[in-house]
Amino acid sequence: MPPLRTALLQSSGRPGAVAENLAALDAAAARAAEAGARLLVSPELFLTGYAIGDDVPTLAEPADGPGAREVAAIAVRHGLAVLYGYPERDGDRIHNSAQLIGPDGIPLANYRKTHLFGAFEEKWFTPGDVPVVQAELDGIRIGLLICYDVEFPENVRAHALAGTELLLVPTALMHPFTFVAEAVVPVRAFESQLYVAYANRAGEEGEFDFTGLSCLAGPDGTARVRAGRGDELLVGEVDPGLLSASRAVNPYLRDRVPGLYGSLA
Repeated sequence: MPPLRTALLQSSGRPGAVAENLAALDAAAARAAEAGARLLVSPELFLTGYAIGDDVPTLAEPADGPGAREVAAIAVRHGLAVLYGYPERDGDRIHNSAQLIGPDGIPLANYRKTHLFGAFEEKWFTPGDVPVVQAELDGIRIGLLICYDVEFPENVRAHALAGTELLLVPTALMHPFTFVAEAVVPVRAFESQLYVAYANRAGEEGEFDFTGLSCLAGPDGTARVRAGRGDELLVGEVDPGLLSASRAVNPYLRDRVPGLYGSLA
């Protein structure tokens, strides 16, 4: 199976400016497609911006809302799958969500963040209750988490046990937590033997100061590609052959003793 060329957009866009953020996503998709990518991953809440404060209720939309339709058009126009973050309205509840749209414009998966971080998220969002959400793209099993979720090893291990090969993590990592991008994410990829595409925001946005440092981490525990602190489009490859070889020599998954771990739950 050939590698899946994957692009990561590191950018904060503009808070509250959905049309401008969609235009930025469209431009990034064009560049990613030109580089041969079949998948573009954008940051957490990229559709609306993260620092939107009390505008969350007015900017939230359903999973099949106008933002989804615009992203679907972008995916079709450039012939690649697109993952985007957005505030999802479901009745009276609002979730911090990420949706994966296929190259044909058809939604493949929608995930609601299960571990909310900080006062802003806890005020406005309802946590999701489905820990493992997956889709297939070009023969690769893809899983979805959002930002803080990946910092819990249980979440990533659950994906590994469910067969996830590439874990997409749109994020909004802030200072001073640079060690998460630099150390925790590659370790998660190593200990659970999968790829992690970690797409962060960059620069100041309202009261938040984002770290950048997006990466595509491999099962060998290294960042196959790594961004700096500013806006950037990364392109790397998810190689099923490397993953298979790594799982063959790394015993973590097969040496587990689940009978000993009951107290952890």
